[in-house]
Amino acid sequence: MMKIVSWNVNGIRALVKKDLFKAIEILSPDILCLQETRAQNQEIEEALLPLKNYRKYFNSAEKKGYSGTAILSKSKSILSDNFVNISAKKQEGRIQCVAFENFYLVNVYVPNSGQKLERLNFRKQWDIDFLNYIKDLEKTKPVIICGDFNVAHKAIDLKNDKSNYNKTAGYTQIEIDGIDHLIKAGFIDSFRYFYPDKIAYTFWSYRFKSRERNTGWRIDYFLISKSLIKKVKGVAIYSDIFGSDHCPISLEIDV
Repeated sequence: MMKIVSWNVNGIRALVKKDLFKAIEILSPDILCLQETRAQNQEIEEALLPLKNYRKYFNSAEKKGYSGTAILSKSKSILSDNFVNISAKKQEGRIQCVAFENFYLVNVYVPNSGQKLERLNFRKQWDIDFLNYIKDLEKTKPVIICGDFNVAHKAIDLKNDKSNYNKTAGYTQIEIDGIDHLIKAGFIDSFRYFYPDKIAYTFWSYRFKSRERNTGWRIDYFLISKSLIKKVKGVAIYSDIFGSDHCPISLEIDV
């Protein structure tokens, strides 16, 4: 049994000063995938120094204090690939792929379309490239994708769906189409598979007391190859773990 946890930490150095290590102790992941680390590789290495029993892989953005992903794994991986051939892969540190014996694990921090939707066209191309990349991986072995997808897929996945539709980044039809295409290609939203009608969020704005009022969005996902779904033993959203504007999510799978 393997427990994989995904968490947009909104700045790894800031979270280390809060309760990151306590949260990791509670969650006890075999693999921890982080997004929006907002630090350079050496800075992340130093911040996570106490975690001696994890192998660590980093993919930082060229721009300091921006974006970035990290994977920490107790299990030995076959390879780590930070240089996948999709949009902004090197410049923004948004994607990692680690291969294990029976599956690929892809950690992703999908681009936000911007406050005025100025990056929506960029996002549209990203989604096309990402789908092609994942489908190519799946030719070899099943894929587990986790991370911050920066989109609420259905109306149930955000508090105020009607007022945000096609007006707010994260709930435009173009972004919804991106995740639709992944699901139509055979990838399963593991949380919705087990909890089709449950209202649960993974992100709350720091403004307007959003978390206190539970005015949230579910934009963090585990999408998995169809062949793996029967091996999944549990999924969870940890809305009671604080420190970021996102909360951790997990997938337990028998691999």
